[in-house]
Amino acid sequence: MVVHRGDGDGWTRCALGHRHWGLFGAAGLLLRHGDLVLLQHRAVWSHYGGTWGLLGGARNRGETAEEAAQREAGEEAGVAPGSYTVTGSYVDDHGGWSYTTVVAQAAKAELPTGLTGETLEVRWVPADDLDNLPLHPGFAATWSTVRAIA
Repeated sequence: MVVHRGDGDGWTRCALGHRHWGLFGAAGLLLRHGDLVLLQHRAVWSHYGGTWGLLGGARNRGETAEEAAQREAGEEAGVAPGSYTVTGSYVDDHGGWSYTTVVAQAAKAELPTGLTGETLEVRWVPADDLDNLPLHPGFAATWSTVRAIA
């Protein structure tokens, strides 16, 4: 799969002065199947590399959070859009920049096979075991909130 650089790729700062990836914000897919959560082990070279988090990334201009999460999950791991149903979302607003977690239920707990250089591994993890992994700090900060809506 060829991945093309989107117009939302790039670093920016929010009103709080934090540095974030995604000129128009970012979005990720919280894919659940029963009590399992699909997590991405992020490539070491990436932002917070070596941590576990959601498949996701920068939103492009005019792209909804759901569209961005779907595109990123497909690009990073080959997750097929028809393999899940979106059930909700959560916006973590940093003032001028936001990350939207798109929550979805998978029809099956299949492992995607289209991994790119951004992904070391994808794994279905029991929700109760997430705290045993080194989580991406942004995901760790919102996990208890998004878990309640998932």
